[in-house]
Amino acid sequence: MILSDAESVQPPDAVGRSYPVVLAGAGHAHLVMLRLWIEAGWQPPAGTVLISSGSKAWYSGMMPGLIAGRFELNTCAIALLPLCQRLGITLLQASVTALDSQQQRVELDNGEHLHYQLLSINTGSQPVAPAQLDGSVSILPAKPFPEFIHQWQHWQTQMPSSVMVLGGGAAAFELGMALRQQFPACELSLACSGDLLQSHGPALRTLALQWLARADIAVYEHSRVDAVMHQQAFAGELPLRRIDALILATGASALPWYSRSALTCDSQGFIKVDRCLRSSDARVFVAGDAASLAGSLRSGVYSVRHGPVLAHNLRAAVSGHTLLEYKPQSNALALLATGNGGALMSYGRFVLGGQLSAPLLGRWKDYLDQSFMRRHRLLTQV
Repeated sequence: MILSDAESVQPPDAVGRSYPVVLAGAGHAHLVMLRLWIEAGWQPPAGTVLISSGSKAWYSGMMPGLIAGRFELNTCAIALLPLCQRLGITLLQASVTALDSQQQRVELDNGEHLHYQLLSINTGSQPVAPAQLDGSVSILPAKPFPEFIHQWQHWQTQMPSSVMVLGGGAAAFELGMALRQQFPACELSLACSGDLLQSHGPALRTLALQWLARADIAVYEHSRVDAVMHQQAFAGELPLRRIDALILATGASALPWYSRSALTCDSQGFIKVDRCLRSSDARVFVAGDAASLAGSLRSGVYSVRHGPVLAHNLRAAVSGHTLLEYKPQSNALALLATGNGGALMSYGRFVLGGQLSAPLLGRWKDYLDQSFMRRHRLLTQV
């Protein structure tokens, strides 16, 4: 696909304005892509738009440190407007509610809609909630991050006395440990449908369970919470615990509009892509949690690595050049924050995170996270 200067901006029409490139979402992949475009000195076509629900891109890797009280709120976010201004991109604060890929039309929650010639989707996922909720407890989804932050700020003034974290992955472990650091008197529990950290292997799981036990966090494995009624969490008919609040750090589920977009989706509703991160419609690229691709897991580590491929391929789609293929790494480094500045590490079969090594690993994690933020924040200050 080649966009000429004449095509780059079209006048408004009866059904909405047409834009040369629309970037939906400000996830990790798009953030990396914007940085690489700036560093390369490339300007996207005039009229390019970034759609984001807020004015900042939040880095989820620092969320546990924020909850534990180790980071300030402003250290976990990147201002989007300066990045957009450097690239001549218009920042549109809204959320996508629908996509008609056949009509090349995106609908927004503010009632507006727009047409695109090229679309890139990096709008993420949402956690799975129990099927039955009677409203008796406060519900806090870990994603999207801006909504989590808003509710979290309220909790800081009135913290519930008993909180259950739902989920068996790294995020659930980190949130539980962070909450214990910030609220030592709170009753904390964690419930998951299978083994804790089952995708990371038994060695890391054993370490994590030891840390949770020392933090006095009750763990309910093989306990899928499918109902919360009268402040009681149930796994099937088995009552687990009485709670005041529930944090959803469960596995990713697709946003409803993905499957209604006319793009090919997998059985879970995520958008299928090829190795070039293209959907079934060559005009639509997808990255991060929204994408379905064998070998690419839904985590920040993989989303960040989508960024360079997306940066090249959107440029190539504009100019008609050859696309690059994304190759998922066979092993990904996992650093799980323990709330007190330490971390557990997993890379393939190699696992560390005892009392002696955890502080060193925590400093390494902080260095990596803060380096990521520095690389992007410096570009907003020029």
